[in-house]
Amino acid sequence: MSTRLHNLSAAHASPEAVRADREWLTRRVGELGEWFHNLDLNGVSTAPNHFLGDFPSVKWRHIAPAIPRDLAGATVLDIGCNGGFYSIEMKRRGAARVVGIDVDDRYLRQAQFAAETLGLEIEFQKQSVYSLDSLPGRFDFVLFMGVLYHLRYPLFALDKVVQKVAGKLVFQTMIRGSEETGTIENDYQFWDKKVFQDPRFPGMYFIEHQYAGDPTNWWIPNRAAAEGMLRSSGMRIVAHPEPETWIAVPAEVTRHGRTIQELELEGTL
Repeated sequence: MSTRLHNLSAAHASPEAVRADREWLTRRVGELGEWFHNLDLNGVSTAPNHFLGDFPSVKWRHIAPAIPRDLAGATVLDIGCNGGFYSIEMKRRGAARVVGIDVDDRYLRQAQFAAETLGLEIEFQKQSVYSLDSLPGRFDFVLFMGVLYHLRYPLFALDKVVQKVAGKLVFQTMIRGSEETGTIENDYQFWDKKVFQDPRFPGMYFIEHQYAGDPTNWWIPNRAAAEGMLRSSGMRIVAHPEPETWIAVPAEVTRHGRTIQELELEGTL
């Protein structure tokens, strides 16, 4: 940690020194570009005027109780870590190792700066969700927050994500359309078209151009689709702490008596 950052948190620093260091920190936060995560860096907010409010804290308040307070010895993978909010929160709970990955250099620079400012040892690296196979090992907690709808190939990515889950997956996605779920049959007749008019049936909205001014928004599921995708990727949902977030654990998924992995090897998926 730089002397400057150390001085900022020093209890014996004079008010003038603290003020000067805070001004320096505010300037550095601005130099790192626009932040999507609003972090409190020793009294300096990184995105105080976020259009979603104090984001992601407003969401984390609902999710946090569903995650153990003591993560001593645990390993964590934060996929699409952005400015590092969730990585930081998991490290604060005592996780032994936290790895945050993203494809955006600006977000990675922000996350690294935030962790260093707060004195937290977190590994940040540039990596795509599609190349997770090259990341060794599995993790006790995998966070996949706010990424799915930015992906052109969401289910392909989710299948890669779940292979990294040794314990629990914390999954969050934007939801549009119906937030209701219903009973889904295992099969339907070819001429049965009514089921597709039921808003509770799993569905994804394809964004051809852009949504909310963001051209990286590609597919936005309704609730039934989000939950169905988790199950089809081999996960069992164990908690739903807030409308857009699920916690799931690995579970064997079968179709006609064969596991998904077996069907992949047979080339029948």
